[in-house]
Amino acid sequence: MTVAELLRFLLAAVLIGSAAAKLAAGANGRSALGSYGVRDERLQAAIWVLLILVETVVGAAVAAGVALAADAAAVLLGLFALALVAALLRGRAGAPCGCLGSGSRISWPGAVRTAALAVAFVALPRLPGTEPSAQTWLVAGLAVALGGIALLTAALLALARELGELRLAVAPQAALSLAHEGPEIGSRTPLLDRFARRRRLALAVFTSPGCPLCEALEPAVRLVASDPDVELELFDEESDVEMWRALRIPGSPYGVVVDSAGRVLAKGSFNTLLQLEGLLAAAERSENGRVHA
Repeated sequence: MTVAELLRFLLAAVLIGSAAAKLAAGANGRSALGSYGVRDERLQAAIWVLLILVETVVGAAVAAGVALAADAAAVLLGLFALALVAALLRGRAGAPCGCLGSGSRISWPGAVRTAALAVAFVALPRLPGTEPSAQTWLVAGLAVALGGIALLTAALLALARELGELRLAVAPQAALSLAHEGPEIGSRTPLLDRFARRRRLALAVFTSPGCPLCEALEPAVRLVASDPDVELELFDEESDVEMWRALRIPGSPYGVVVDSAGRVLAKGSFNTLLQLEGLLAAAERSENGRVHA
């Protein structure tokens, strides 16, 4: 087997693996298309199925050495890279990507990686058919083994995170919101100065150093912040002590949701993912109520 053939199989595996990751992501993979402006659920499902089929067929064609298959893969990945860049320019960094499963996020490194893969597919048909030495095969085998271990580790960490988020979502109670604690609902706060103001809702989460519950809820907070309509900022009890005092924050973890004008829509202490999502749901109800009033 030549170097070109080995690279062809590896690149084909990337495409087929990407299709498998999209399939495994299921509903999360389909909803990730909302990050690119596709809101209709039926259209999301259709595009999701189409992407899986195209990546699988093109990947199989590349592995089989079909003429122009590598060029087709380069065009496909080039379009993916352009879609990522367009989403980044619209302020969607950190939103679900759907590229490699439910855990992938829109980022500049992701766009660069996709563009690099497109270039690799362009170069693939033009590589010389040289036969590698035994030492080269040993190095390549070691690299593949190490890559497999890294992927397995990442998969185990992702599984542990998902299990933690499911455990946090068990409790059904709403977030605790008291009238004399935190900012008043409907009041304006200086919180918005810390946000880029690129999204509809701003979520301020107040945390404390050494707070075990804050650390346990970090995956839940990041998961909620992956919503394309939500922008997240953390306020530490030590480094942001003035903000804590000004808003009368009773303790951590505590959440405050404000709109694009800086008005408080919802507030409260939360101990679970469900309670944090309840804060955002309350904020949306408050916002819709004001719009229709």
